[in-house]
Amino acid sequence: MSKGTVIFLLILSVVFGLGAVMVAKQWMEGQTKPQVKVETVERRPTVIAAVDIPEGTVIEEKHLTKKQLESAWQNANQVQNYSELVGMVAKSPVFEGELIHKSHFGGPNEGASLAVLIPENKRAVTIRVNDVVGVAGFLLPGNKVDILNTVNNRTKTVLKNIKVLAVDQTAKTSENKPIIVRAVTLEVTPREAEKLLSENSRGAIQLALRNPQAIDPPVRRYVAPPSVTIIKGTTQSNVRVNN
Repeated sequence: MSKGTVIFLLILSVVFGLGAVMVAKQWMEGQTKPQVKVETVERRPTVIAAVDIPEGTVIEEKHLTKKQLESAWQNANQVQNYSELVGMVAKSPVFEGELIHKSHFGGPNEGASLAVLIPENKRAVTIRVNDVVGVAGFLLPGNKVDILNTVNNRTKTVLKNIKVLAVDQTAKTSENKPIIVRAVTLEVTPREAEKLLSENSRGAIQLALRNPQAIDPPVRRYVAPPSVTIIKGTTQSNVRVNN
């Protein structure tokens, strides 16, 4: 074998060796390279509160803004368009940035804004007051009161922890100064409404302003132990039964 042939075969073997190394390297890189899976997340604009919305507010576009929210987090009770809310009334306070739910609002066809604020199991009852009964004007919408009645110089508490819905025709106010009123609208159950009007017709009603943090102690009622009546001829007696 000539010297030139030997050199050619040597060069050829080196080329094949380098090619094999490169192929092996590419194969190993392909095996260790992480597989990236791209997940597509669908988002849709959802209405949120642009500002704090107090209870009883009639909604305008300035109260609302939109935020992109993942479709998986949305439900049928959430709102996508301003037109679904404009003109409605807030049933409860909504805070800035909070997702808007239809259950927070009542429609204009449900009556005046005060009617929308009344829970389904409650009623609004208005009683006439003067500056004394109305707690010297310090009574404001949202306060809680106890209702007292005086009959024949004897006073008793008729109802406790009753919410004030409105004073005169004011259902909300941002002021804390005294307001002299002639009527107060209270939130009561149907049974409480009957009791309130009955007591109001019997004597003088007085409102007692409560601390909003006040909690009434539980009412304890005496329950007599069980007994058995024993009849002997014309006499009878009760005997307590022990457990």
